[in-house]
Amino acid sequence: MLEKIIEQAKKVAEQAECFMVESESAPIHFEANHLKNIESKQSLSLALRIIKDGKIGYAASSNPANWPKLADMALETAAYGQTARFQFPATQTCPEVKIFDPEVETVSLEEMVKLGKDMITGLLEINPELVCSASLAKSTFRIRLLNTSGADISYKKSHFSMGLEGTLVRGTDMLFVGDGLSSCRPIRSGSEVVNLVGKQLERASRNVNLQSGEMPVIFTPHGVGSTIIPALSAALNGKLVQEKASPLAGKLGEQMFDPAFSLVDDPTQSFSPNSRPFDDEGTASQITPMVESGVIKNFIYDLRTAALAKAKSTGNAERHGGQPAPGFSALMIKPGTVSFEEMVSGIKEGLIVEFMMGAEQGNVLGGDFSGNVLLGYKIENGQIAGRVKDTMLSGNIYNALKTINAIGSDGRWLDGELFSPSIYFPKLSVAAK
Repeated sequence: MLEKIIEQAKKVAEQAECFMVESESAPIHFEANHLKNIESKQSLSLALRIIKDGKIGYAASSNPANWPKLADMALETAAYGQTARFQFPATQTCPEVKIFDPEVETVSLEEMVKLGKDMITGLLEINPELVCSASLAKSTFRIRLLNTSGADISYKKSHFSMGLEGTLVRGTDMLFVGDGLSSCRPIRSGSEVVNLVGKQLERASRNVNLQSGEMPVIFTPHGVGSTIIPALSAALNGKLVQEKASPLAGKLGEQMFDPAFSLVDDPTQSFSPNSRPFDDEGTASQITPMVESGVIKNFIYDLRTAALAKAKSTGNAERHGGQPAPGFSALMIKPGTVSFEEMVSGIKEGLIVEFMMGAEQGNVLGGDFSGNVLLGYKIENGQIAGRVKDTMLSGNIYNALKTINAIGSDGRWLDGELFSPSIYFPKLSVAAK
């Protein structure tokens, strides 16, 4: 089918590219401690991009029967499309990336239901008052890309994920806990997820008061993901850099952050859900250093933004139901050598942030974050004293990342998108009732 679409497109355009995603998935959901539904989904989506008279035309459909219409649909949009200053790439030498495990397809729905029930039972054994929800899913994807430059490339990926959440309501007090795991391999036990959530419950076992003021703050990996990464990843996006909307525009090669902080984008990690041999335009995947010892080393690009910036694509084109745009695949913060317990032990009074709520509502591009601490703990005399309530945290990531007290050795993957350790900042502004 893709060959026929390309042949049609060649009759009306100078260049053409066809992208196809086939997927099968089986998600399972539990709500209020009980199984809610089991689904089985199949989908196929097609996208055609053409370059006609130097303009980009685009059409997409989730109905395979519509493929004969795609060339005409793309041609109609080309008249109003963006100027193309790039060529679709020929076949490139792509890295061998392990992202498919046939064992994922062998996990039965019965086994997945049992895994969900076991996770909820395990959490209720820790606290019977919890109202639990859980989700599990197995999926397989087949990606194929053809273009008029001769590229005909494809890959197959498997994905397995599980998540567990618990809510504890006592009067007007509501406690939320939750965690999850994902991989390109099957996950045959939910005990690790139960242990992660159980650790949150243990730390939040009693409520304590916290005084407002500037104090040391430790972000757990989840805290880093919900507070630091959204603004930083936006600032390192070549699209925003090219538009001069990023505060890091023009800062390539400059020392912007603490020398302890290093960040790479690595889509070649084995069995990581966001890994891939090439991006959604057919550019080979690569490991891209973003920040090295606090120095800005690269920005990410797709073909179009790279051409505008007079740079090369970094293999970061992603499609989310539309035309490709730069996006991170698998960000990794370099872990430190200090354990989480060692970081806590050196603080007389401070805050640990597990989850933030609304941190992205401020001036994200300016690096500001301000929001409620959805789940956080007070540190008192080197120990975790309990959970804090009605607490807000604010700051600016560009200022905060200039001075880091320690980066933890406790790095872990979050949804395959981010590998992060805990990060200890010496002073941030905290407001508590």
